[in-house]
Amino acid sequence: MLNQLIIFSLLSGMTVFIGGLLAKYFNLFVQEGKTKYEIIHFLISFGAGIMLSAIALVLVPRGMEELSLIPLCIAFLGGAILFMLIDRRLAKSGGQTSTLLAMMMDFIPESIALGALFSADPSAAILLAIFIGLQNLPEAFNSYRDLTGAGFSAKKTLIIFFLASFIGLVGALIGHFFLQDQSFITAFMMTFAAGGILYLLIQDIIPEGKLENNYTTSLGSTIGFLIGMVGEKLI
Repeated sequence: MLNQLIIFSLLSGMTVFIGGLLAKYFNLFVQEGKTKYEIIHFLISFGAGIMLSAIALVLVPRGMEELSLIPLCIAFLGGAILFMLIDRRLAKSGGQTSTLLAMMMDFIPESIALGALFSADPSAAILLAIFIGLQNLPEAFNSYRDLTGAGFSAKKTLIIFFLASFIGLVGALIGHFFLQDQSFITAFMMTFAAGGILYLLIQDIIPEGKLENNYTTSLGSTIGFLIGMVGEKLI
């Protein structure tokens, strides 16, 4: 059982690095122009839709189920306020790491939930791992562009993504060994993450995905959310 958990958490995490690699070679081999610009904005919207589905279908439902009203509000608003403060600090320093923050806010609690779920329902946990991996691809693709746009070299960015790929394994092991019977802590953490992700989506990521005089890029958000629905339905 533990071996399966390690394998699937690693596979779901490695899509962070794979998404970064795809972004690197996309920049190298796809020529600048309208089509490239539209693809980039479509992927931003697609990633936003997947993150929104994680909020609506994975993170918030757990909080609604496990937490009473006051802890629910504290967790959700606490996540939003913390990431508002982080976002303001980054904006003052000229940083462009909102997508990376949102990806990690999504990836970490879901990985912990994966570890906590694995013993109780292995088949659902495996499907959740697949769902996490699918989320990470477009999120990492967009994060790569943000980080390189903020002045990080391609090599440094890919090293960050490679190391970040193993966060899923660490989170899953924490969930498996320490949080199987701690439903309140897990739910509070997931709700906290949902508040932070929602703030970043509305403040930074969704506006960036909009493209003037183009009506198909926003369809990416709908498709991304649909993938979340499909994943949740399968789980």
